Amino acid sequence: MTTEEKIRDLISQMTLEEKVSQLVYESPAIERLGIPAYNWWNEGLHGVARAGEATVFPQAIGLAASFDRGLVKDVFTAVSDEARAKYNAASRRGNRGQFWGLTYWTPNINIFRDPRWGRGQETYGEDPYLTGEIGVQCVKGLQGEDPENLKLAACAKHFAVHSGPEKDRHTFNAECSQKDLWETYLSAFEKLVGAGVETVMGAYNRTLGEPCCGSKYLLKDILREKWQFKGHVVSDCWAIKDFHENHKVTDTPAESAALALNNGCDVNCGCTYPSLVAAVKAGLTTEAKVDQALTRLLRTRFKLGMFDFDKEPAERDPAGNSPYTSIKDDVIRCDKHKALARKAAEESIVLLRNKNNLLPLDKSAKKILCMGPSAANINALISNYYGTSPELVTILEGVTKKVCNQYEMTLDYHQCCTMYDYNKNMGWTVGMAENADVVIACFGLDNAMEGEEGDAIASDSKGDRDSIELPVWQLEYLKAVKERGTPVILVLTGGSAIAIPEDLADAILYVWYPGEQGGHAVADVIFGDAVPGGKLPVTFPKSTDQLPAYENYDMKGRTYRYMTEEPLYPFGFGLSYADFAFDGLVLKNAAGKEMTEAAETELAEGVTAEITVTNKSAFAADQVVQVYVTPENRLESDPVVSLKGFERVSVPAGKTVTVSVKLDRSSFAMFKEDGTAEVRHCKYSVIAADAAPVKRSLDLGACAPVKAGLLIK
Repeated sequence: MTTEEKIRDLISQMTLEEKVSQLVYESPAIERLGIPAYNWWNEGLHGVARAGEATVFPQAIGLAASFDRGLVKDVFTAVSDEARAKYNAASRRGNRGQFWGLTYWTPNINIFRDPRWGRGQETYGEDPYLTGEIGVQCVKGLQGEDPENLKLAACAKHFAVHSGPEKDRHTFNAECSQKDLWETYLSAFEKLVGAGVETVMGAYNRTLGEPCCGSKYLLKDILREKWQFKGHVVSDCWAIKDFHENHKVTDTPAESAALALNNGCDVNCGCTYPSLVAAVKAGLTTEAKVDQALTRLLRTRFKLGMFDFDKEPAERDPAGNSPYTSIKDDVIRCDKHKALARKAAEESIVLLRNKNNLLPLDKSAKKILCMGPSAANINALISNYYGTSPELVTILEGVTKKVCNQYEMTLDYHQCCTMYDYNKNMGWTVGMAENADVVIACFGLDNAMEGEEGDAIASDSKGDRDSIELPVWQLEYLKAVKERGTPVILVLTGGSAIAIPEDLADAILYVWYPGEQGGHAVADVIFGDAVPGGKLPVTFPKSTDQLPAYENYDMKGRTYRYMTEEPLYPFGFGLSYADFAFDGLVLKNAAGKEMTEAAETELAEGVTAEITVTNKSAFAADQVVQVYVTPENRLESDPVVSLKGFERVSVPAGKTVTVSVKLDRSSFAMFKEDGTAEVRHCKYSVIAADAAPVKRSLDLGACAPVKAGLLIK
């Protein structure tokens, strides 16, 4: 029999109660049919989470800062290797419990529209194009590229228009224009559906009045009909219960379950779908709808190779018949994966300031003082949704390892300041800076200060931040250290924008939550064994006062695309130890011919932007070429500029390379107020830069951008 025939045969033999039991995330075994128990809930945001030992990679926002598609795919290929190894071993031991399955609820591709959102660290930043591109590589790494034999099932979440406030997520109605919906909030989801993501998770909130996990507009009209999504939909955990308890759009669990099922939610992470039995009997939904959802879920399980029906029961492998059942435990935290975690952390680090070329640190520095609440803090490495590693290398440990091999250097350490509040009687430690040649000051945020509702125990806003400024007790301490006159290297940890005075330190590294090898990566960059090449996937505003109201989902004034005020650090910004120059932007058609104008029909074959990048320094280094597009007849409601292409390239010292960036028709599409897109017949500016092409980027030391025009007729 074909797979579809097998699925129909299995369903035909089930009672209604058995069918419904399979639509809940804790699906029990149906032993008489040879269906083992299965738990659909698993997490792999930046490594296998909550299932014992695993390689802990940098948090998602840090991976986005790499602007490196190949790196991200490699990271999630390693994650899927470890996940498969765990599933194979667990299933053969009879463990079918939570966090041991093959359906991984990642990536989070919501738009990080406001830096106060505690879960923004889970995303790939504020830009829909970058989010989609990085998200696709995550899906490819997790699922593999054989759609008939999934390695894992990835999940695009949270659909849709979801990004805080955390305290209101169970009651909030996200209102946005059709223009913002299609121009910003849905873009990455559409791209991942097109790339074959197996699962989509609904959000807790309502969007445009409908609860997302039961939204006809989102789940039926857009996801199933417009985008032709063929996989399955899962609710966020206990989100369907919110329908009647918090959103008040239904009165009973049976009504809530029916609303979700009728509109295309296939599996309930929560406790509401058992009420579907009563809902069917009451005529609120039908057994045919149950069958439809179960068909989708069984189809995913077959593609994951969980069933081995072609063999006699005694001969079946509990891990199934997948091509991936041979992956063994020895891949978990293997040397290759640990090296990859270190590389990923290095590529994610963003150099924000480097006054007088303090970095890389000259070996003439004999006395080093490492201080601050992030220095020896493993919570500043692991962020949220983390796995367990026996080797969590803190920044202090990484610096110590580096310095211990330099016998002419000395290293002193003091925490000096607490992470979460004012400390007592610690003012004397400021004086330690006077006896040092350089201070490595490790401050910022950790996973107790920002995160998901209830997880970030030091947050007063259920995981969110009320302000984006560096906590005042940290700021005051750093100012006092800076006043002592010793050069200061500020290492900031965190998953979101932190507003600080520009002159707070001589050199500033933003290292995100860098994962288990983070301390080594930070030390590599400080001492010049790695050259920083990360770029900001979010704008750093100058203050909280620059932000629109948190509860407002309009994009006006948000992110580099719509912000008109000058930021502290622009989107895409990041310095290097190398000295780069851009030159000679040329646009070419599919035949390789230079073009300055084109008919709209020619865009279907794509436009290639060619840029010359020269490294004028003695450092071999990576550079991220970013290509932005804007119409020259830009309307007030249009984005100022939009990222439409990027490539991270390695440029040898003293050499020049030519970089090609492909632009497709969607690169020139502008959204109207009704949410439809059109290519305007006008002149477009195509800009190649290494940061958002605004004056602030140049003032901070970014390369001068190069520009070309394309008249579309």
